Amino acid sequence: MNARVLVAEDDTKQAEVIRRYLEREGHTALLVHDGRAALDEVRRHRPDLLVLDVMMPVVDGLDVCRILRRESDLPVLMLTARSTEEDLLLGLDLGADDYLTKPYSPRELMARIRTLLRRTREAAAPDDPVLRIGALALDPVRRTVEVEGRRLACTPGEFDVLAAMAAEPERVFTRRQLLARTRGDDRYITERTIDVHVLNLRKKIEPVPRQPVYLRTVFGVGYCLVDGSRGR
Repeated sequence: MNARVLVAEDDTKQAEVIRRYLEREGHTALLVHDGRAALDEVRRHRPDLLVLDVMMPVVDGLDVCRILRRESDLPVLMLTARSTEEDLLLGLDLGADDYLTKPYSPRELMARIRTLLRRTREAAAPDDPVLRIGALALDPVRRTVEVEGRRLACTPGEFDVLAAMAAEPERVFTRRQLLARTRGDDRYITERTIDVHVLNLRKKIEPVPRQPVYLRTVFGVGYCLVDGSRGR
């Protein structure tokens, strides 16, 4: 699974460590040291994944993520020294697909990169049908989402949550069940991650996000994906 990985890290020594580990696993590593350069490189070289430090000069990592999400569904793994849950969830809310708090081991970072690349590259069998729930359509092969024929830009994490629910419409999923379906045994990810993905998905698929007709909350249990046309 060779990939082009852009590393945006202002600590040049740490960036070189990441480069060596990436190249050891057969990946091509591109290094930049400020947020503006990260944006330029994404637009120029279209990497497979971005490892993005939050604290960077010129444009910080949060703003880089915010800007990229208007343009691309590039997988983003965020590195941060901010370890509070609120800071981590802010990164997810802006569109990051995963995060790792400093200090971290390079081996753990590589494991996260492998997992994220695998999740974004895995596709269902070619004969799998498009999943349709009312006006909502998910293509598990192309990993696309449309509502009433309008293509939506979803992050890999958002797509995985939506696809898990679309495979069994009307079923009520707990947050823990959705985590197991989308993140496996990743013990570093909390159930609040699911809430953030659902909130972002509602902004994209719901006619009125505060009054959801597709992604319903079942209070005290979790979430359910239903045919939104019935609720109009």
